[in-house]
Amino acid sequence: MTSLPKTTERRLGLVIDLDVCVGCQACVVNCKAWNSGGYGAPLADTEPWGNQPSGAWLNRVHSFEAGTGTDATVVHFPKSCLHCDDAPCVTVCPTGASIKRSEDGIVLVDESKCMGCGLCAWACPYGAREMDPSEGVMKKCTLCVDRIYNDNLPEEEQVPACVRTCPTHARHFGDFNDPTSTVSALSRERESVDLMPEQDTRPVNKYLLPTERKGAEYTEPDGFNLADLVEREPSGILAWVDRTLGQI
Repeated sequence: MTSLPKTTERRLGLVIDLDVCVGCQACVVNCKAWNSGGYGAPLADTEPWGNQPSGAWLNRVHSFEAGTGTDATVVHFPKSCLHCDDAPCVTVCPTGASIKRSEDGIVLVDESKCMGCGLCAWACPYGAREMDPSEGVMKKCTLCVDRIYNDNLPEEEQVPACVRTCPTHARHFGDFNDPTSTVSALSRERESVDLMPEQDTRPVNKYLLPTERKGAEYTEPDGFNLADLVEREPSGILAWVDRTLGQI
């Protein structure tokens, strides 16, 4: 069994803003693309176009309907490994394949030691572990360790793939041990919450809850006419897309 570090020098993790996540799945797709190329072994897809597709995904976005009538709304909920301080997936591993690093708090799997027993998946209350059907080993979010420490990438690219690709900036990455970091500031200002705190796993990743929008009304600014957007001649990338579609 693997023991957990008593403290970590840094606590790297994510703050996810449920108020602005639109469920576009861009983070899911980019996570799959990046980790299929740079992971220890590619993330498998079996029968992707068949009746029973299966595969490994390190990040998923679930959508839920909440409320009724005029209070009805849809909440998009991104979910991946939460890199818990008290990670049961680590302490239950019989081969020591699951570890929590003392330098940054990231929970990882050493695939060379994993025997695919699935104990870590049973121990994780969040369903964040996935068995790769081709490799027979457990896989999970790594916070893109091959990106965040890669000095060959531009500074703006040294963040997890899901954070880099989010079009609404619903995902933020940083060190929770640094009170001046973006994730620490957001957690304080918006009163972030833990996922399933009753499990006592002390997850590093935090969520910002949706804000209430009852009674909000939209008014167009002076001088704005929606029809102008239709009549406006496209330029730049929009012009290229328009020309390309016109040739199909």
